[in-house]
Amino acid sequence: MTSTPRPRRGRRAALALAAAVAALAVALPGTALAEPDDDEVDIDELESRAEELEETYQGELLQFTEVKERVEKAEEDLAEIEERLEGSRSGVSAIVSTQYKTSSNGFDPAFSVIFSSDPEDVYGDAAALNYLGETQAGQISGLLETRDEAQEVRDELQGELEDAEDLIEELEEKKEEVEAKIEKYEEEQVPEAPEGGGGTGDIPQSAVGSGWEQTTPRMAAVRDEIIRNVGVPLPVGCWRSSADDHGEGRACDFMVSYGTHPSADNKAWGQRIADYAIGNADRLGVEYVIWEQQIWHSANRQWRFMNDRGDVTQNHYDHVHVTAY
Repeated sequence: MTSTPRPRRGRRAALALAAAVAALAVALPGTALAEPDDDEVDIDELESRAEELEETYQGELLQFTEVKERVEKAEEDLAEIEERLEGSRSGVSAIVSTQYKTSSNGFDPAFSVIFSSDPEDVYGDAAALNYLGETQAGQISGLLETRDEAQEVRDELQGELEDAEDLIEELEEKKEEVEAKIEKYEEEQVPEAPEGGGGTGDIPQSAVGSGWEQTTPRMAAVRDEIIRNVGVPLPVGCWRSSADDHGEGRACDFMVSYGTHPSADNKAWGQRIADYAIGNADRLGVEYVIWEQQIWHSANRQWRFMNDRGDVTQNHYDHVHVTAY
């Protein structure tokens, strides 16, 4: 008895399978967490450079710390996404292999359209759906969506790394200028009186908050001038027992509400306080200002977004934070 030979999978079919697998590899790039190339930004190298600046900037590199935290979060997100991506890649590779092994004619090149299509195109391509069950189509669509999600996070991470590098370069360029400014402030101890007397009258008792006696002379002078010239709707809190510039007596919080978003009038009041501190930063010796989840530093003189710290107070919507050198 002569058996009927099974049709052979020719060279064309084998090449089609190889092409599809290659397309899959190209469409789904590997991890972005490898060691950086020479022209890529390295957050560890930037952190080392930031540490060398800490003495000059009195350890208050908050702008860099904020960016670094976002970099670390993006790296964590990317690692989690790429773990899912690898699992999805394995599942789809199994679909390719099964389709090839079970087809009497070998792997049809039309199937490779799946690996270069957007997820929505997979479902709109009748030829592709001829080869897929609903579960398999869902697996491939999920894989492509995860690939796109990973790319978005990669782009976000790259943007944050470039922002961190720009910030460190700005601070390095201003290092000597800042050191000269600090030396000048130390010699003066307190800012000069503004032209025209800088306001009249004593500080009203309603403006006096906690920690006034422990505030440094410079911060006290900054605080009092703001109160005299701009006014405050609520008591101003300064020193508190903490491992930051409040604990050093170099910072005060100008409250415009307590734990809630301020009224429109008080929000405008807070903006005037922030504007006054920034507008007189060089003369008064203001190092930085935090207001409405943004930080302005006298070294690079621009507002930068801060990370979400969870509530109105931590995000500085109910008060303006001012730190003096």
